[in-house]
Amino acid sequence: MFGNDATTPARPPVVQRRGVERRRAILEAADALLAEQGYEAATLKAIGERAGIPTASMYHYFPDRHQVDAELLQRHMQQLDAILNGVLENPEPATLEGIGDALIDAVLAYFRSHRSCTELWFAGRNETLDALVRSFDEAQAERLWLLLAERNLISADTPRHVAQIAFEVANRFFDIAFRRSPDGDDGTIDEGRRMLTAYFRTYAPTAGRSA
Repeated sequence: MFGNDATTPARPPVVQRRGVERRRAILEAADALLAEQGYEAATLKAIGERAGIPTASMYHYFPDRHQVDAELLQRHMQQLDAILNGVLENPEPATLEGIGDALIDAVLAYFRSHRSCTELWFAGRNETLDALVRSFDEAQAERLWLLLAERNLISADTPRHVAQIAFEVANRFFDIAFRRSPDGDDGTIDEGRRMLTAYFRTYAPTAGRSA
């Protein structure tokens, strides 16, 4: 009454802008530490020191290190989603091998140029990151299944979980590849290509299985 507003007053624009800038600085510091020193080194304290923010103040922006990891991984996933969407919308290549290679090449190139992503995707897995990766893979697998079915590269009655299994397998061989080499071991990647192509061929339409 009489002009008193019971709601919480809006934060001044300057304060909001400072908060956004600090969150960005924290994420950039985390990205750099992960890329340079690996998952174990990127503690909340180390991230704060890199960003020039006292540890006590860090908790004002992120309650724990896992929340930093989650937000950074989500940023990577947004970029990867756009890249994979471009691959899947391209009418070429038009074969199982070609599409598989294009997807693997796209992910491999991104992982190689974003070390922080591979650290979060593989070395830093926890319940929160596991859920993010699983959700991402399920969405991409559904898109891949639809594409292959529409182009008659797999039979229409192929179970949807076939594509989900393929993404699980791909995650595994990427994990092995990046544990063997910081740049992703090419031999492991090539074996993964063969494995996934052979798997999808078993679901190709009957007329094309001998091809």
